[in-house]
Amino acid sequence: MTTRLSLFDSPMFLGFDHFEETFNRLRKSASDGYPPYNIEQTGENGLCITLAVAGFTMDDLDVEVEKNQLIIRGQQDEDEDRIYLHRGIAARQFSRSFVLADGIEVIGASIDNGLLHIEMERVQPESTARKIEIAGKPALNGKSNSASAIDVETDKKK
Repeated sequence: MTTRLSLFDSPMFLGFDHFEETFNRLRKSASDGYPPYNIEQTGENGLCITLAVAGFTMDDLDVEVEKNQLIIRGQQDEDEDRIYLHRGIAARQFSRSFVLADGIEVIGASIDNGLLHIEMERVQPESTARKIEIAGKPALNGKSNSASAIDVETDKKK
């Protein structure tokens, strides 16, 4: 039996198993360099991924976001009616994945001169901090044990 060490093996990381799965998936897909791409910052909160997809039409491409992962797929169909004397440009398919941090939203995608542009924006999340009330344990005689009760102030208006 082999023991595999992981970044997320620490008991301090609760519920992060899906990150490890995503890293493993990306490590496998990162070895293929096709299609080449750029990632650029387009403002304080804007990002743009540009992929070189020459020869692909809008109908050949699919862009989707699933579980904080941006997935771009391309599939060209073979033209059975053509007879090639030399074929140096192959009909290819590809799948490119990018992990999106929490708060990154895909705004839209466009294709121009063989370049697929995917526009994204970092949305500032609203604070979700909240206080949790701590209740004391009642004493064995059924009366409240004031020594074990902790009073926590909340923002609720009574």
